[in-house]
Amino acid sequence: MSTKTNDLKKRRVGTVKEVTSLANPIVKDIKSLAQKKNRDGSNRFIAEGLKLIVDAIDLGWDIETLIYAKSVADKPLIQKKAAQVVANSGLVLEVSEKVLTSITRKDNPQMVVGVFSQKFMPIEDIKPQPDETYIALDRVRDPGNLGTIIRTADAAGISGIILVGATTDPFSIEAVRATMGSVFSLPISRVSIDEFISWKDRHDISIIGSHLKGSKDYRAIDYKTKPCILLMGNEQAGLPEELSSTCDALARIPQVGDADSLNLAIATGLMIYEARRHLLELDLLEPVK
Repeated sequence: MSTKTNDLKKRRVGTVKEVTSLANPIVKDIKSLAQKKNRDGSNRFIAEGLKLIVDAIDLGWDIETLIYAKSVADKPLIQKKAAQVVANSGLVLEVSEKVLTSITRKDNPQMVVGVFSQKFMPIEDIKPQPDETYIALDRVRDPGNLGTIIRTADAAGISGIILVGATTDPFSIEAVRATMGSVFSLPISRVSIDEFISWKDRHDISIIGSHLKGSKDYRAIDYKTKPCILLMGNEQAGLPEELSSTCDALARIPQVGDADSLNLAIATGLMIYEARRHLLELDLLEPVK
């Protein structure tokens, strides 16, 4: 963490401040998190929305700063969470909507924003168990795709996400926004290709890659016998040979139209729900409460 960030934190922990100026140094520091180098340098990121932030706090994520618009300051839930943040030595900012718009870089912003500490799970801590499914993503470039995949994975009961190679930042404001809060629910690991292959070789798992040259229909693959890792490639290039060659099966999603490929998030969603179908069908038998 930079000296500047440390100095700012020393001046603001465990306090409530009213801020209306875009020139405020704390606001400038938070806005700087729009850049990946500043997120990585300070190990922080921005999330938007009251429900998302409440859920994140309740799940045990460390919140450094809670920011809300003056117009919603009297909401009981906001007051409760603000008191909780201050009690845990965090900062609470009551700001104008102009400041919120500047922080979130969008018109009509959410009225509540949080600054959280990032979390990545070490790949060594991932030990796939029977009936577990993980998603491994190779060099995903689009934060919207990544966020949508994380959200879909959460909905289907995926156990975690493994980002392989130079994948886009899951903690960018665009990716976090697209997850609709699921970034707080799923463990995320970040590894090189060599680290992924080495990890794969140490576990009795099934690696299923999605590939345009796949020889098997994705609906005809065994996803049940072993813990399963669904390996999806880059939006433009797909899986490189060094990864596709490690797969136990290469799956293909049938296409009959003129499109030469599917959107990555859509393709991943199809693979996820097919891989989890035998487990999700059991859930459908549960009585509705």
